[in-house]
Amino acid sequence: MRIGLDELRRQARRRRYEGMMRFVRREPTPEEIHNANQDQNRVRAVLLAIGRQRSELLLLRAEGLGYAELASAVGLNPSSIGTLVSRAQQAFKKEYVKRYGTA
Repeated sequence: MRIGLDELRRQARRRRYEGMMRFVRREPTPEEIHNANQDQNRVRAVLLAIGRQRSELLLLRAEGLGYAELASAVGLNPSSIGTLVSRAQQAFKKEYVKRYGTA
C-alpha cells in the first residue's frame, strides 16, 4: 500500500513540474533532438553490455526505488543491495568510458 501511494505521489509531482516547465521551455532544435537520441542509444547499448541484473538495478534505482524496494523487486537480500547498486554504477561508467570516452 505504501509503495503504491509513494508511486502516485511521485507521478503527481512529476506531472506538476512537467506542466510548469512547458511554460518556460522552448522547442528543442533538431541538433538537440539528435544529441538526445544519440545519448539514449549509447545508454541503451551500455545497459545491454553490463548485464541484465545490473541494468535492472540501475533502471529501478533511477525510477526512485529505495534499497528495500529494490531488494523486493529483484528478489535479492536487502543488505547487499547497496553494494550491488554501487558495482552496477561502476560497471556502467567503466563500459561507457570504454566505448565513448569520458562520461
